[in-house]
Amino acid sequence: MLLQIHPENPQPRLIKQVVECLKDGGVIVYPTDTIYGLGCDIMQHKAIDRICTIKNINPQKSQLSFICKDLSNLSDYTKSIDTPLYRMLKNYLPGPYTFILPASKQVPKILQSKKSTIGLRIPDNVICQDILAVLGNPILSTSLPGEMVEDYTDPEIIYSRFEHLVDFVIDGGPGGMIPSTIVDCTSDDWTVIRQGLGEWES
Repeated sequence: MLLQIHPENPQPRLIKQVVECLKDGGVIVYPTDTIYGLGCDIMQHKAIDRICTIKNINPQKSQLSFICKDLSNLSDYTKSIDTPLYRMLKNYLPGPYTFILPASKQVPKILQSKKSTIGLRIPDNVICQDILAVLGNPILSTSLPGEMVEDYTDPEIIYSRFEHLVDFVIDGGPGGMIPSTIVDCTSDDWTVIRQGLGEWES
């Protein structure tokens, strides 16, 4: 289903519908502050399997990201973070960044990669924030499969391609074409491993 949600004043009724779908193991395509993403509730293993099938990836060998509402989820899914790193994250988030961090044992087993890391995202997007607030835990997130970057800015084109693979495509307006900037924070020497939308000053 193509669901039109207002990008600045999301309709609570529709947000609730999306959250119920996620809790039932649904898979959604949704807007972020960068590009449209493919997501599910991180607690729903069957939904994670569906995403891996759509993307043709192995979750243990791929870097999948967690979309969080704020930094309060940090202590749940990452190992203890020192003060300089926490201050830096607070400075850059919410925003168009993915930070690679050491994963804690609370990360669902299906998502524990061999590197024991997670990607953490807090998008500056009202629809995302509202879904996360009602859901109460992070969303697993990954980019849409394939190379059709320009087509993936238009929710109706996304819907025509993915309507049989996902439960909802959320139309929150035109999406961007540039993904997030990825910063590896697993050592003291923070390193940009993909320059995307976010400006980075180390």
